[in-house]
Amino acid sequence: MNIRYVGDSALLVEVQDFRAAQRLRESIGRQPPNGIRELLPGYDTLLVEFDPLQLDAAELLQRLPEFMQDLRSAAAVHTHEIEVRYQGEDLEDVARLTGLDRAEVIRRHSAANYTVAFLGFAPGFPYLAGLDARLRVPRLQSPRARVPAGAVAIADEFSGIYPQATPGGWRILGHTKVVLFDAARASPALCMPGDHVCFRPVS
Repeated sequence: MNIRYVGDSALLVEVQDFRAAQRLRESIGRQPPNGIRELLPGYDTLLVEFDPLQLDAAELLQRLPEFMQDLRSAAAVHTHEIEVRYQGEDLEDVARLTGLDRAEVIRRHSAANYTVAFLGFAPGFPYLAGLDARLRVPRLQSPRARVPAGAVAIADEFSGIYPQATPGGWRILGHTKVVLFDAARASPALCMPGDHVCFRPVS
């Protein structure tokens, strides 16, 4: 574990992987010290934001090993089943790059069990770990100027879902009607770090 100061009101804790980052977030969140503002997991980091008027950075630094020793798994995991129409713009290219046919690309993508490693790029965009190794392909050399909301895509070791229409360079396998981000909801992002996601093909 490596810890770095980020200004005077945050610590960045570097851990082994996204699973450790999520477990540390859960551990701190069970009994957070007074002054903790937000716990933001990344792929292999946890950003701990705090109020320096309520919580001394040195005190928090001393307590982190205590939380690291208490990395129990969460009792319940939220699973999202997301329907996908697999007729994406890059489905043929992914089949060509991987040496698989379209049906096998779809089968492998929808058979995997994904975990939300972290959110990023755009509000509510889930980076989904668990992609079949045969489907790992690079991003597009030239990103699209506009990828529609609901596009289900892959790039490198991740799958993801575009919450809004944005530019993007991931390879699109299909589309879903599920709303990934809605600022009017109590919890705007549908998927949160640690959640599980599975895809179900629909016609």
